[in-house]
Formats: sequence, C-alpha cells, structure tokens
Amino acid sequence: MRLLALAILLATACRATAPALRPMTTRPLIIAHRGASGELPEHTLEAYDRAIERGADIVEPDVVSTKDGVLVARHENEIGGTTDVATKFPARRREAVVDGETVTGWFVEDFTLAELRTLRARERLATRSHANDGKFLVPTLDEVLALVRRRERELGRVIGVYPETKHPTYFRSIGLPLEDRLLAVLAAHGFDGREDEVFIQSFEVGNLKALRARTSIRLIQLVDGGGSAWDQRGAGGRTYAEMLTPEGLREVATYAFGLGPAKALVQPVSRDGALLPPTNLVRDAHAAGLAVHVWTLRADAPYLARAYHGDPLAEWRLFASLGVDGIFGDFPGDGVRALRPSPSP
Repeated sequence: MRLLALAILLATACRATAPALRPMTTRPLIIAHRGASGELPEHTLEAYDRAIERGADIVEPDVVSTKDGVLVARHENEIGGTTDVATKFPARRREAVVDGETVTGWFVEDFTLAELRTLRARERLATRSHANDGKFLVPTLDEVLALVRRRERELGRVIGVYPETKHPTYFRSIGLPLEDRLLAVLAAHGFDGREDEVFIQSFEVGNLKALRARTSIRLIQLVDGGGSAWDQRGAGGRTYAEMLTPEGLREVATYAFGLGPAKALVQPVSRDGALLPPTNLVRDAHAAGLAVHVWTLRADAPYLARAYHGDPLAEWRLFASLGVDGIFGDFPGDGVRALRPSPSP
C-alpha cells in the first residue's frame, strides 16, 4: 500500500507540472505491437522509440516479472528465443508447466533484474533481420513508461501505453502476481484513470474482473480464434467462441471497455489468401458497448495475405473501413502512412 500511495502522489505531482499535449483524436488508433517490432527486436526501448518516431498512437509492452518482482517487457516468460540467455546462463535451462503446457527453456522468473541486465535482446523470428541482435537491453516497464513521457514532452503530443499481463494465473501461482505492481508502476507515471491514454489487456478473464474492481483504467478482453482462456477451462468457463456471441459480448462489457480479437475474427481469409466476407463481430461488439482493437497486422510476406497484392497499407485501410477502433501492427509506420496521410503543402 505504501508503494501504491507513493506512486499516486508522484503521478499527481507530474500532472501538476506537465505541459498541455496534443490529444489523440483520430481513430482507429495505431498501436505499435511490441514497439516497431518489424524493424527492431521486440520489446526494447529502441523498438518503442522507433514506433513513436513512426507516429504510432500507442506502444504495447507485454509484462512479466523477474524473480525479485520487477516488471519487465517480454512477450513470454520464456526468454530463450528473444535474448542471448542460452549463451550466458546455459545451466538455467529447465522445464516449466505454463498454462498447462510443458515448456523447456529459460524463464524470466528465475532471474533477478541484475542478472537480466547482463542479457541482450535478439530478434525472435528467423525471417526478419538479425543485424541488431546483441545490442539492446531488456527494459523494465518503468523505463518504457519513462520513455513515453519523455517523448510526449519532446513531441508535444499524447502517446498511449497498452500493457498486457502475460500468464497472470501462472505468475500468481508462483508468488509473483502482476496486477498490484502493474497498477503501481502505471500510477507512478500518471496512468491511473479512464481518461488517461492507457489500456490493460489480457487473454484471461479473472484478472480483468479483479482489476475492474480496483481501477478505472480501460480494460481489454483479448480473444483468439479458438480454444479458451487458461483460467476459463473447466466447468462454467466460456470459450472464446462463446464470448463472441451477442450474449457473451454483453457479459464481457460488464468488466471490459473493449475487445481485442485476432484479425481473422473480423476479416477472415481463405487458405489460398483470398478475402472472405467480413464477420459481424465489429457490429455486434459495438452494439454491446465494446470498442474493438484487432491484432496483428504484419507487412512480411509470410503474414500478408495474397489478396493485398503485396501492399500492407491496403490491409490497414481495409480494417479501418470495417469500423474497428484500434489496430495492432508490427510496422506502425505503415499504419501512419495508410491512415494519417500528410496534408498537401
């Protein structure tokens, strides 16, 4: 409680001296997925800064916890694929059961922040450039938010943040719950209310419902194309498909501000890369009072459907035309070029 009270005090002080910034008024929001992760190794300060340079409205840090309870930005708690941990701590490799699946690798919860500082980030996908492997640190959430606030002052515009709690039930089970720390760090940087440009997202349901009772920050229920959230498996739980029915959407609206569906749930694509008729999900979600933020647009050939004829901007424009309220992308600069054209001289 002392940490949270101090965080709120600091946030109030920051607000009192902050200059007026140009607000976010244009929709759909351009959300930098793990930063400009198509250009630089994901979840690094450099990737977030590149996204801001490209004009993204919001940057997205996925949140996991170190052994000593510090929130850091990684897509998964297994860090073998996104850092050089294998060469620096080979003996730390082990098995863990995460959300019911046995995973072999190196896990962030086995490392203190000091140990994590010895690591360097690397590109996760083999199909992308590895020219920047070994150059960048794994940042703390505090450092990401500090970067956002600094860049806001420099650019004179609001920049949002969109943290995702990764495997919250798992982290709670090992004594490292994410939610209290997340709210405290956000509050320390002035992100603590519904009017702030911040969203908290999760594929799980229970932690969002718990957060709803404790914060007015806008919450986003992530949904995938199949299966169910880990904490919803078993008797009484809803599958993702059940969440997307009109009844399910109304239930989601009791605790969440919006829905974060995989893009194929809005615009299906055939196996040969052709566009199928759009679904009614955007209409149904809006009818339930939910915003819709789709994920994830990527310009790379393996991920861009044939129907777009090699033009990633066409995909951004299509989803905007379908009425979504926000779009996640690995190349946020494409979104800016597609949806925020520069005015003519």
